[in-house]
Amino acid sequence: MKNHLKRIASPKTWFVDRKANTFIVRPNPGAHAFENGLPLGIILRDELSLASTMCEVKKLLNDKVVLVDGKRRTNHSFIVGLFDVLSIPELKKHYRILLDAKGRLMISEITASESGVKLAKIVGKTKITQGKLQFHLHDGRNITTDTDAKVGDTFVLSIPEAKIKKVLPLKKGMKVFLTKGKHASDLGVLKEIKGEEASYSMDGTEVETAKEYLFVVGEKESEIKIK
Repeated sequence: MKNHLKRIASPKTWFVDRKANTFIVRPNPGAHAFENGLPLGIILRDELSLASTMCEVKKLLNDKVVLVDGKRRTNHSFIVGLFDVLSIPELKKHYRILLDAKGRLMISEITASESGVKLAKIVGKTKITQGKLQFHLHDGRNITTDTDAKVGDTFVLSIPEAKIKKVLPLKKGMKVFLTKGKHASDLGVLKEIKGEEASYSMDGTEVETAKEYLFVVGEKESEIKIK
């Protein structure tokens, strides 16, 4: 597998200067789809300016001071995606991956208390032994539990232990975040679901979208800081 890709060919969701250099780090296959995540090295160097070169980034990571969802990461090609939490305890800094108004991945600083919470959308489930279910989450995580939840619902997790704190069902009246499409990054209230189509209300306007673009983030208010 190639270790780099041309900047001009990088996903539209990446907030990068496509004319700065010819190549950019290619993220390793991982928890998130290629277009839904950024290489850890690019975040540290270009977004957070914690290093000026990729060589400095690698040295920083080798010191094991960078955590993603509470776990130490040392690979500059590790993919960090939507709603992942990046922490640097020595600097007392915490960040979450969100989307900007144009649907591009962005790094948003959060508080230490909020860094212990992660939202994970259920994208599939499998029945296993003893009547338990294994839930497949949007970040590549698999959780086995007897918790009552459906595909499309969201788990509110504590990290790094990934303990389920709450289930946010995909239903009318819930707060939803749009992850794709021309309305990506919208935050509204779910009004209706019809088959694979859905509608939500935002600032008094009703908008139609695809059901798969919806990510439940709370009941009356979002469980995490989004806007």
